[in-house]
Amino acid sequence: SGSFKDNGMTAAFTHARMVSARRVACASTGNTSASLALYAALAGFECYVFIGDGRIAFGKLSQALEYGAITLQVAGDFDACLARVRHIAEKVPRAGVYLMNSVNPFRLEGQKSIMCRVLEGLDFEPPDWIVVPGGNLGNCSAFGKAYMEMAELGLVKKVPRLAVINAAGARTLDRVFNEQGVRWQGGRFDKGRVKGEYQRMDDAGEHAHTIASAIEINRPVNLPKALRALDFMRGVVRSVDDHCILEHKALVGRCGFGCEPASAASVAGARVLLREGVIKPHETVACVLTGHVLKDPDATVQYHTGRDTKGKGHTGAHGPRPDVHIPLGTRANRPIRVADDLDAILRAMGVEG
Repeated sequence: SGSFKDNGMTAAFTHARMVSARRVACASTGNTSASLALYAALAGFECYVFIGDGRIAFGKLSQALEYGAITLQVAGDFDACLARVRHIAEKVPRAGVYLMNSVNPFRLEGQKSIMCRVLEGLDFEPPDWIVVPGGNLGNCSAFGKAYMEMAELGLVKKVPRLAVINAAGARTLDRVFNEQGVRWQGGRFDKGRVKGEYQRMDDAGEHAHTIASAIEINRPVNLPKALRALDFMRGVVRSVDDHCILEHKALVGRCGFGCEPASAASVAGARVLLREGVIKPHETVACVLTGHVLKDPDATVQYHTGRDTKGKGHTGAHGPRPDVHIPLGTRANRPIRVADDLDAILRAMGVEG
């Protein structure tokens, strides 16, 4: 489907088949729904996708629709949708729903394989750093578990450090970890401080807001597991704003890869940590790109053209949101308007004479 979610879905669908489930569901900001719908179509499951009032890129929504998922647009953000689908899966047995969000432990088992492929690409020498975007915090949780197990089995001689990068408009982990000082402490982390932060957001009516819609999540369901991973991998947490994300997204594109906005948070975060001196110039860094560039083509085109699409390409329960503005980027690659004239075309191509 073009995102890391496929790694977890293969394991979760295997378990769903083992327990004879026939109906699967998720709440999604986009990538989960696309991957869920794809595998449900292949495996013959009924599929239900809950999307909220927060943005979902049309590239991802189109996949869920095309693969035949029944898509429910629920008034509320991702956190509200996840609470609703969890309640249905856990408390309404007549619905017969097998939950496919990353609270499902088999999803994280599948996502551990990403670290195996990083090792394979580096001739089985672990990097010094793993840098990953932080949304619902499933990836970083899975990565930590992967290295715990590989270290215990003696498969690796060192454990990389972990950096989790939030979007500035959805920086719950950053606040909890860096401002509240919450640490894993062998599983005895301060749940009161976490609840207090959630209550503060509720009281302020604060919702996640970022162009990186895949990590536009205020209540990450895997926060405790992320704290465990950060503890084991001597991790750090940072946030980067939307402008920084988009600039690094363009940088990734210039290297011939291409990614959706949320993915670029890892590269932006690596540069922040390098400037801070946390990451050293000689160290090996693996930045995980979590989604394909075609997941959100509207953000890409708007960045390069400066054209304000007035929310086109991102939709919610109440239709397109008009609050998305992407300024012309510093690496903008604008199309050149030229007359249908040979000399004019050659001049535009830089051909002289």
